Amino acid sequence: MTGFARVEAGGAWGTLVCELRSVNHRFLDVSLRLPDSCRALETELRARLQAGLRRGKVDCTIQHRPQNGGTSSLEIDEALLGQLLGAARRVLDSTPERAQINAMDVLRWPGVVREDTSALEALPAAAGALMDSALRELQQARLREGARLAALIDQRCEALGGLVNDVRTRLPEIQQRVRARLQERLGELGGDLNQERLEQEIVLLLQRLDVAEELDRLVGHIAETRRTLEAPEPAGRRLDFLLQEFNREANTLSSKSQDLETTRAAVEMKVLIEQMREQVQNIE
Repeated sequence: MTGFARVEAGGAWGTLVCELRSVNHRFLDVSLRLPDSCRALETELRARLQAGLRRGKVDCTIQHRPQNGGTSSLEIDEALLGQLLGAARRVLDSTPERAQINAMDVLRWPGVVREDTSALEALPAAAGALMDSALRELQQARLREGARLAALIDQRCEALGGLVNDVRTRLPEIQQRVRARLQERLGELGGDLNQERLEQEIVLLLQRLDVAEELDRLVGHIAETRRTLEAPEPAGRRLDFLLQEFNREANTLSSKSQDLETTRAAVEMKVLIEQMREQVQNIE
């Protein structure tokens, strides 16, 4: 299902922006693009997306802009610096030729200068909360699209039900026409006919051409489709299966048809079923 969400938050760690984009896909395919500061969160963020979504190709992008244009404040370890300078003075005092202490050399000593990363300690929690907010926004967008698709599918179900009723209403007329046509052709052959045997053959033929069972199954599939659309759980895969069953019944109806109008109705059913199938591909 398609959808888009964008949320932004700021704090001592800077500015975070999370964007979620979702397009149609038969399965769930999650792609993450994270800054280096959030790279360790990839597994956790992917798990959150997989828990909140069931279908679609989802792209998640998180951007992090630190404060002060990306520069971190520096801290000097005063205790270590004092120890280092004291040691340097003792060395200089014992040296015949006194030398100067280079300040940059002192600052390069491991541990004297360190970055202040205290503000970044809250970054993982902030990134997770931000993505949760974006995920809720995306879910709402997908729910709105799902409601629109459900209405379109329901319209096709209504049209299918009308075609089924039309065919069912004409069944007695079609059966009578098949019977009359067969009797007419047999009459053209001449000779004496065993009426009892003839009646048996006509009944067998009508049974083979009877489409009442297919019509009943189509009605059942329509009811199940509507029930599935109204259920709270994800419906995409179940609807995929139902559309296969719809198509099977429409094909059987077409192959059994001995009537032009029934054939046309079967073709219209296939058109509606294909339209439904295309919409179902977009439903979670």
